[in-house]
Amino acid sequence: MVEIEFLLCILAVSLLWGITNPLLKRASVGIEDIQMSNPILQTLCEVKFLASRLSYVCPFLLNQLGSILFVYSLGATDLSLAVPLSNSLTFLVTTIAGCCLGEETTSKMTWVGATLVCAGVALCVLDKTQQ
Repeated sequence: MVEIEFLLCILAVSLLWGITNPLLKRASVGIEDIQMSNPILQTLCEVKFLASRLSYVCPFLLNQLGSILFVYSLGATDLSLAVPLSNSLTFLVTTIAGCCLGEETTSKMTWVGATLVCAGVALCVLDKTQQ
């Protein structure tokens, strides 16, 4: 895979995963209220709860599309670059998407961490392009 295609693929994976993470969290609110005595029945009721919500199913399918794209990119690129890039950028996109959706868990230290993630990603890409 050409390097620009690889970077676009990893960026798409990170966007799909990062944007859907807070959406899935928001859509699954209420699942903790399901209480069944049988663990199998508990699981079935939780799956039914989630599968019956379009607000959960749509982000879930997009998230899985990101997973398919990730597996595709792993087969065509350097594993030591693909995994750290996609995971770190997903963290960054999740933080930004959560902030845009009104989650108030973002502190100054989160933004310091996000900045360090960006610096780390830049160093990884720079190192691989220099070889």
